[in-house]
Amino acid sequence: MGAEEKVNILLVDDQPAKLLSYEAILSELGENLIKASSAREALEHLLKVDVAVVLIDVCMPEFDGFELAAMIREHPRFQTLSIIFVSAVQVTDLDLLRGYECGAVDYVPVPVAPELLRSKVRVFAELYRKTRQLETLNAELERRVAERTAELAHTNADLERRVEERTREREAALAQVHEMQKVESLGQLTGGVAHDFNNLLMAVLGNLGLVSKYTTDNPKITRLVDAAIKAAERGANLTKRMLAFARRQELKPEIVDVPKLVGGMVDMLRHSLGPETEIATEFHPELLATQVDPNQLELALLNLALNARDAMPNGGKLVIAARRESVAAGDVPGLAAGDYICVSECDNGSGMDEATISRATEPFFTTKGAGAGTGLGLSMVDGLVAQSGGAMRIKSQLGVGTTVELWLPIWQGQDAGSTETPVRRRGTQPSRYQVLLVEDDDMVAAGTLAMLEDLGHNAIEANSAADALEILEAKRDIDIVVTDHAMPGMNGTELARRIRENWPELPVVLVTGYADLPNGSDPRLPRLAKPYRQQELADLISALGADYRQKMICLLGEPAAD
Repeated sequence: MGAEEKVNILLVDDQPAKLLSYEAILSELGENLIKASSAREALEHLLKVDVAVVLIDVCMPEFDGFELAAMIREHPRFQTLSIIFVSAVQVTDLDLLRGYECGAVDYVPVPVAPELLRSKVRVFAELYRKTRQLETLNAELERRVAERTAELAHTNADLERRVEERTREREAALAQVHEMQKVESLGQLTGGVAHDFNNLLMAVLGNLGLVSKYTTDNPKITRLVDAAIKAAERGANLTKRMLAFARRQELKPEIVDVPKLVGGMVDMLRHSLGPETEIATEFHPELLATQVDPNQLELALLNLALNARDAMPNGGKLVIAARRESVAAGDVPGLAAGDYICVSECDNGSGMDEATISRATEPFFTTKGAGAGTGLGLSMVDGLVAQSGGAMRIKSQLGVGTTVELWLPIWQGQDAGSTETPVRRRGTQPSRYQVLLVEDDDMVAAGTLAMLEDLGHNAIEANSAADALEILEAKRDIDIVVTDHAMPGMNGTELARRIRENWPELPVVLVTGYADLPNGSDPRLPRLAKPYRQQELADLISALGADYRQKMICLLGEPAAD
């Protein structure tokens, strides 16, 4: 369902005059209004068309509004349909309680305040529209993944046929090449899918985030919006897992003290795994630091812990350990000779046979039931470790348990304790900035503009890099440029280079839905990865804007205009 597509609103009342009044009030919403003079007629309409909101009069002959609502809720198609009662007589607390028990989301007394009724119906109609859009986006992603997976399977089958035609002496070498080609093919697939899906999620999460700020006084709507946001975030996490498998995710490596990181996770792991799983830790006393993305390492360890829990349905013990080892060439497949930290998780669960171990890191392969997993967990862990310069090794035996080892290079520089990430400065009072937004996707641009304006900034939109340069030539009071990367003609990186040449102090933020976008020749260029939340945008603009205005004060010798 598109943002401009109308939704159906069903008006149910046995009095024609009241139906006409509701129609006059709600006509300003621009939606399709369907009228029914009885419960029977209302049910006929519901079975014929998809309805977003039902407005029901309580007092009606044959079946009253409560009975109609109960019949609607009994049908599996209408479990999430928004029902609003309207009544001039039955407005006591008991009536309201009965209405909500019948499945209503709101109860409006008569006489109806037109603006109030329009606002209530508008919220539920928009929620229905956004929910349908999200369902469409999820279905489209599944369709694309299925199509690309089928294409990949066809390519793999062809590669396997070619390998079989080779001599036995070259089978091992060709099999290794085959695996490398498979990873690269999936990397190219996920890069394109991630960009398109991240753009869609950017619009969905941005708009839902703004909606949530204006529905705090209605817990029911807040819960529904929160559920939609969580569903969109699950889609974003699925994309991140695919990128991690393809080893094309953007990592932010830091110097990590492994015992300290695991120690901070223990309480969360106990809560996630439940009381049936005993958790223990074992660390080498002289363990050194490693350089890895701490957030992704935490996610990897959590994924392994959840797999261990699933392998111990009746409870068991999980041991998280870390040790330092010197590895010779060939000791661990995929590792060069050198010093490493081996982080392991060992469980005493059901274990795996050799055939399962050999396929454990394949994308979408899982031994769990339908709906219990995506088959990307171990693939994500393997991709993260490989991208960080290490390797993953799995040891398992049926009926005994499983040990998963993550081998990470030892950090050769300073100690982890001396490399704390600096805290971003925050002003005591947010400033207003003149922000130039460069975005060729109308849906993403509308959501980003709304977020900027909600933050109090003055936002100017440009649909291309050429338009942005014209605006910068005409307006000298721009504080920050936020530009998308993938645009026809001149991309965002090229636009940033042009801005640096003509306005060297003007901050530029590069926004992208791609996972492997390089920063070009300027690694200082700030970036935002889609889909981002409003707070991320606010923090980055606040920091860059404050630095820019301070530079202007130094250059001009006078305070910059706010």
